[in-house]
Amino acid sequence: MSLTLAQLLGGKKADGSVLVSGLTVDSRAVQKDNLFVALPGTKVDGRRYIQDAIRAGASAILTTPGVKLDDDSFPVVEDSNPRRRYAEMAARFYAAQPAVQVAVTGTNGKTSVADFCRQLWGAAGHEAASLGTLGVRSEVYSEPSGLTTPDPMGLHKALKKLVDAGVTHAALEASSHGLDQYRLDGVSIKAAGFTNLTRDHLDYHKTEQGYFYAKARLFGELLGPGGYAVINIDNKWGSVLDDIAWGRGLGKLTVGRSDKAGLRIISECVLPSGQVIKFAFEEQVYEVELPLVGGFQAENALLAAGLVIASGADTEKSFNALSKLAGVSGRMELVGHTAKGGSVFVDYAHTPNGLETVLLAARAHNPTKLHTVFGCGGDRDKGKRAQMGMIAAALADYVYVTDDNPRTENAATIRSEIIATTPNAIEIGDRATAIAAAITAMSAGDMLVVAGKGHEEGQIIGDQVLPFSDIETVKRLLNEDGGRI
Repeated sequence: MSLTLAQLLGGKKADGSVLVSGLTVDSRAVQKDNLFVALPGTKVDGRRYIQDAIRAGASAILTTPGVKLDDDSFPVVEDSNPRRRYAEMAARFYAAQPAVQVAVTGTNGKTSVADFCRQLWGAAGHEAASLGTLGVRSEVYSEPSGLTTPDPMGLHKALKKLVDAGVTHAALEASSHGLDQYRLDGVSIKAAGFTNLTRDHLDYHKTEQGYFYAKARLFGELLGPGGYAVINIDNKWGSVLDDIAWGRGLGKLTVGRSDKAGLRIISECVLPSGQVIKFAFEEQVYEVELPLVGGFQAENALLAAGLVIASGADTEKSFNALSKLAGVSGRMELVGHTAKGGSVFVDYAHTPNGLETVLLAARAHNPTKLHTVFGCGGDRDKGKRAQMGMIAAALADYVYVTDDNPRTENAATIRSEIIATTPNAIEIGDRATAIAAAITAMSAGDMLVVAGKGHEEGQIIGDQVLPFSDIETVKRLLNEDGGRI
């Protein structure tokens, strides 16, 4: 397929008749008649590779103003914000998007909320999909993904494939990196959701305010007139977003435990494999048995219900479908039980708030003893390490500190920075050995939370990704132990 440059929005130096067969930010991937997007970056400046792209067959360039080329007649689209223009052009290139789309952002819970939206729409008879950390998921088309929010061309290619497969409803995760880099700016969004905001990605955003501002773009810029904001207001940043939505005249639905929430959790009763939640909406009280462990899952489920209702779904059917929700892989996932009668969970929690949330959720089930295995990533925000150590020491009876994607850092140094605030922790660098030690130490009625990797299937050491799965490791160990999956 090819479009003319004029169809993709030409710039002042662009020749509208130039054919464009695709767009790419990677000069090594340029094919004949591709438009090369030359972006300035923090590590690599794509503008240095413009001549390489032209030699490889590029028909045009999108870049910042003022770039000089050897051939001054070569078609160039200049834009002071080339990332946003790239996202808009990618949307025009693929053209098709599901008719109903929602996006969800926040530090924790995005994956669960997106997948719950998919399930709730599916229960209502719609062909639905979720896109995010787990890749593209639907009944008719699925594919893995390496990023929570993919590059604009990858994102819009996936949306078109979903449309071609008959998908009409889609829920997208909106990462702070994706929002900051304008990857979602070409997506048509009917409703936007916010889960929470706690410490994360400060290695990129530098400050909590910078991190929040990236998230706030979803509500302050991407959600257009007539859009609906569905916001958990239990977190302080939710109240700020609520004000932004009010100021822009957006439709609003607040969610949470606060008395001010429009969709309000009244109470929860813990069950062995889930919980009964009572909640209020538009002066009616509902009670649902939710087959998900953890109070945070009740918040995620109701946020998802709010998003599908805000985008046109039937209220009663949506609430009734909550009892049929299935948990998401690696999100407080009960993997199995030890031969002695202990329960083993795997969760993606890799932030201080995430670890605190899952350990408190486990505590609510009154385990005889609570064990946890976790580590912290290398080349990322170092300030999280001491905080996560303190949280584990305060909430777990037995703490195992191990490796979790040390990347180019010294893994022993990372572990020592965690153990500085949890001195009674057991240090075992090899992750499988740490999980095995924790399982061996469990007794009847104990719970183990293996935190950090969730669904991931790799351990990043140096620049290599070595195969590793917490879920598969736990299954193997339980089988060897005589436990049950």
